[in-house]
Amino acid sequence: MGHPRSRRRNSGFTLIEVLLALGLTATLLGLLSSAVFMVASDWNRDSDALDRNLDQSLAVLQLDRALHGAFPHSWMDEEELIRRVYFHGEEETLSWVSTVSPQRRPGLTAWQLFNDPELGVSLKLAPAFSDNPDSRLEQAEPSLLLPGYRASFQYLYTELDERRQWIGEWYGNERLALPLAVYILFEPMDDEVEAQPLEVVARIRNQQHRSIQPSTPLQGFPL
Repeated sequence: MGHPRSRRRNSGFTLIEVLLALGLTATLLGLLSSAVFMVASDWNRDSDALDRNLDQSLAVLQLDRALHGAFPHSWMDEEELIRRVYFHGEEETLSWVSTVSPQRRPGLTAWQLFNDPELGVSLKLAPAFSDNPDSRLEQAEPSLLLPGYRASFQYLYTELDERRQWIGEWYGNERLALPLAVYILFEPMDDEVEAQPLEVVARIRNQQHRSIQPSTPLQGFPL
């Protein structure tokens, strides 16, 4: 029989075994930390993409509601003594008055949507009273609505033969009416950026102000 002390000494770990165990543990911890880092990076990327998509969806929904609630706001042109309807639509900018206000302010709100060539699609808001709101829109601070995008607009109207057509301009002060609908296409400013185009097709509920008569001089002030 061997000595008891020699059996206790042989049952322990050697220095090489301890070093191998430490090396294996360090390797496993390194692999685990790399996997955690990759998962965290993917999570942050997905979270950022989700936040951007939510912001874009909210912006598109907000514009759709504001255009659906477009109001045929009329004002008196003091120089020519005729009434005009406020709706100024071109291919790359649009100004209108809506019953919808993102700040939930009482009354009507003037909206102006335009392209900032460096930042993206910007928006201005101003209260709409009984006059032309252009001066208040000019003084309003713009807010960046869709970064990295540019907008183009088209307007739906009905021909004399009842055919409907999309056109690139609509001036309410000349037509004394609103278009039937507005189509907005938001496209990425940078073609190399992987971003999807966005679209808004908003039917305007109040597309015509029935009480406005043809634009003639000396028509008088509205009641």
